[in-house]
Amino acid sequence: MNLTRKLLTLGLVLVANALAQAAGPALIPQPLTMTTGEGTFTIDAQTVIVMEDSLVEKNNLRHAVSCLLAVQLRKSTGFPLTVKSIKPGEAAPKNAIAIRQAANKVQGDEGYSFVSTADGVTISANARGGAFYGTQTLMQLLPAEAISSKTAAKDVVMSIPCVTIEDKPRFSWRAYMLDEGRNFKGKAEVLQLLDQMAILKMNVFHWHLVDDQGWRLEIKKYPKLTSIGSKRTDTHLGGWKSAQRHGKPHSGFYTQDDIREIVNYAAERNITIMPEIGMPGHASAMIAAYPELGTVKESIPVPVKYGKHQATCKVVDPKVVKMLQEILDEVMELFPGKMIHIGGDEVRFNQWKADGDTQAFMTKHGYKNIAMVQVHFTNEMSQYLESKGRRLMGWNEILGDDLHGYLKDQKAADPNAKQSGLSKGAVIHFWKGSLSLAIRAARQGHDIVNSLHSQTYLDYGYTSIPLSKAYAFDPIPKGLPKEYHSQILGLGCQMWGEWIHTVERMENKTYPRIAAYASVGWEALERKNYKTFKAGLAKQLARWDILEIGYEKNADPVKNKGGKKGGKKKKNTAVEFYNYNKVGAWKPKQIKKAYAPVEIDITKEIDGGGTYKVAMLYTKGAHGIDVQSVTLLKDGKPVAADTHAGFAGANPRNQPYTLTMKKADFTKGAKYTLRIRCKGSDGTDSAGEVKMTKS
Repeated sequence: MNLTRKLLTLGLVLVANALAQAAGPALIPQPLTMTTGEGTFTIDAQTVIVMEDSLVEKNNLRHAVSCLLAVQLRKSTGFPLTVKSIKPGEAAPKNAIAIRQAANKVQGDEGYSFVSTADGVTISANARGGAFYGTQTLMQLLPAEAISSKTAAKDVVMSIPCVTIEDKPRFSWRAYMLDEGRNFKGKAEVLQLLDQMAILKMNVFHWHLVDDQGWRLEIKKYPKLTSIGSKRTDTHLGGWKSAQRHGKPHSGFYTQDDIREIVNYAAERNITIMPEIGMPGHASAMIAAYPELGTVKESIPVPVKYGKHQATCKVVDPKVVKMLQEILDEVMELFPGKMIHIGGDEVRFNQWKADGDTQAFMTKHGYKNIAMVQVHFTNEMSQYLESKGRRLMGWNEILGDDLHGYLKDQKAADPNAKQSGLSKGAVIHFWKGSLSLAIRAARQGHDIVNSLHSQTYLDYGYTSIPLSKAYAFDPIPKGLPKEYHSQILGLGCQMWGEWIHTVERMENKTYPRIAAYASVGWEALERKNYKTFKAGLAKQLARWDILEIGYEKNADPVKNKGGKKGGKKKKNTAVEFYNYNKVGAWKPKQIKKAYAPVEIDITKEIDGGGTYKVAMLYTKGAHGIDVQSVTLLKDGKPVAADTHAGFAGANPRNQPYTLTMKKADFTKGAKYTLRIRCKGSDGTDSAGEVKMTKS
């Protein structure tokens, strides 16, 4: 860690400590209730961890909670921290961390009570989840160095304040999704993510393991899924319409032994792993491996390009359905959680429309809308999973709504229908469309996980979803009648992988927003307070510094102060600036990771006072640029500026920049310069041109 980062972290921790002294310890998420007392409890070489025998027998918690806590603390403290059992009701010794069976059921399976005095700590819970979360609250109350997994912290007193906490989550579903179908990250990064989810009390790891560009899960019965489907010859770079490629092959998958290890690791941390095995669309990699699964039955390569591909499974063929169910059989053996996600999003219907068998199937069943073929298939898979004691989850296209305009030539489904035709057991993962669709699904009896893309997609930049916006998200849609609130299971935040080629980029997009979404899922609505959250985040940043996790430091960028009232973002196309004059360019060597100036001599363009408009247009490279401000300088001194946040990439936003110069500021013979303060968006490989016009 360099000196600047150390000083920044020290300053943040001092601020957090000052706030904690005034308002109690700042935790993420904030507990339901917390009162502070006098004094502290200090872990030392004589501290022991004890657990009631009844809790061990009832919930098999010894290894998952008491021993795991001991392992965590032994590494950072160097103390032995012996683990012992005590009988129900037996007094714990002094200087102990005691984990006990709760006396009541008020807290639920994930709730806990936490009491720390100068003599010790008592954590009470009904089940393993609550007991584990009590230990994670202990870890958060300790100095940041307690999180270290390398060596014992020197000259750090492992003390916590005396507090009394009663706590339980608002929602039962608090998920983080990692997309590895597009870009494989590997076991070490997944395990670190699980550790960070655990301390933030998130309980579902949604693992997007397959997509058009890669299949990442070993299936014994169908080995070509990995021998062929896990490999592609190149990788798309530079934006959706870009022709740029990485120039290197990409591959990777998890063996079944890897999966079992990761699933067990997650379970110890009260995290259920939900696999996503996309079907019938986003299926190019599986069809590349087994063309007989496809509608066209033709051999195709694993795609290099991102986007929505045409390849779809032929779901009206019983042999295809059987193969897909056999794949899911192995998936269910590996993942013991109740929920299996089948994707179901962005299915391109062109192949089905041209397929005689599919058309005959529609006639046989009286389907006027081809989306009902997908609904029929989803019901088949839902019923199959239910016969195995599981539940199907899918993105909200599985309801049959036309979210993408693919059904314009079809007879529209009735949006006010009381029944969608979809099995009631299917859980709707809401991500796109009017919230009225989510409300309708709830009224139709479906459980819902709310992951509205404009609020929860981690691949979106911080100008689109700043930290404050992530924290402000409420999974309960406005206007949903209270009788349906219980059907909103919770939320997910999604780390889609198309443009997240590296671990560093993934970490930058994930952290610190993952802490905000963890708080959304846990905190009671009346407890939410952004200032309190930021105080707790300061200590969390210190932990991430110790672990060398590359979080975004400008997570709440300056809002757009130019243009329309309220700073509403404006989407642009390069065509808008066709008539602008090119005045300069930027190259990768000029772009930095932090905001820095790029200067362009525009003396020839300035012919007097007036309003000048400036646009930055990305042309090539793996990254766009985030623009903080554009300033017009006269002989090095500012004479006009526009300071709103903008973006130059494949999809430019919030341009142009408007510079109004007074007539008095024009002097013939003076040097005029454009100063563009910008930084690389997730990297510095960016090139583009600067264009300008006078209006």
